[in-house]
Amino acid sequence: MSGRTELGDYLRACRAERKPADVGLPHGGGVRRTPGLRREELASVAGISMDYYTRLEQGRERSPSNGVLDSLARTLRLDGAERDHLFNLARHARGPEISRASEENPVRSTVRQLLDSVGNSPAYVLSHSNDLLAANPSGWLLLKGIDQWPPERRNSIRYLFLHPVARTLFVRWHDVAVNSVAQLRAVFGDNPRSSQLTALVDELSSKSEDFDDIWRRNEVRPRSSGGKCFDHPDVGRMDLNYEVLTVSGGVDQRLVVYQATPGTPDYDAMALLNLVAGDSEDQRAGSRPSY
Repeated sequence: MSGRTELGDYLRACRAERKPADVGLPHGGGVRRTPGLRREELASVAGISMDYYTRLEQGRERSPSNGVLDSLARTLRLDGAERDHLFNLARHARGPEISRASEENPVRSTVRQLLDSVGNSPAYVLSHSNDLLAANPSGWLLLKGIDQWPPERRNSIRYLFLHPVARTLFVRWHDVAVNSVAQLRAVFGDNPRSSQLTALVDELSSKSEDFDDIWRRNEVRPRSSGGKCFDHPDVGRMDLNYEVLTVSGGVDQRLVVYQATPGTPDYDAMALLNLVAGDSEDQRAGSRPSY
């Protein structure tokens, strides 16, 4: 993948999702062979030449001005996140730059202490590419079986698409998958030269048809909160809300904390998950030899 092909792919995907009426054009007669807007329609409304826009989509034009990008964003009715994604892809298409997330940073001891201080709440730390860097005991257990993978394979997106437990663990798996890939798109647009992100996308595109299909939609939705429904093999069904907190200090890390309202069955299930996780930790500690 490259910045310039990603920019062209994104413009094509946005164009395919828009109808002539969306940009103030009449539908016209006859059957349209092109889904969404034609290139010439988008170029005309955006006020740029057909040849220039074609070169943008084909990756032969790599330095669109902010004025051109603004016009395309307005014409395509892009929301704030989609507009930011367009500008990020254009910025990276212009030429090489140093990736701000080229190397992972270790999880600070203070962040690990925070993981241990959130009570019953499952919590974990993710890298910019969704590698699971650290977790409290219930955080590890929430993603059932991920701790059985080698550390370098522990990634929440890889788990979602490739781990056999994930399809039944997440009650609305497809919705979770679409939202997760849209979040990954947002991160990728901000840093498309990350070797970790590129390797992850290439791996999942080759191993999962579902991922490849969703990735090609070019949907962008950064998320900092939401909810997920789990059917956990150890504690049953529970609906949990989550908050995503950015770790400060110049590291590309996010702290994800799950919660439920006290006094609800969901909270009881979450508390039980914490107990099961604690028992498992005790058993592992008891099996270690003492010297």
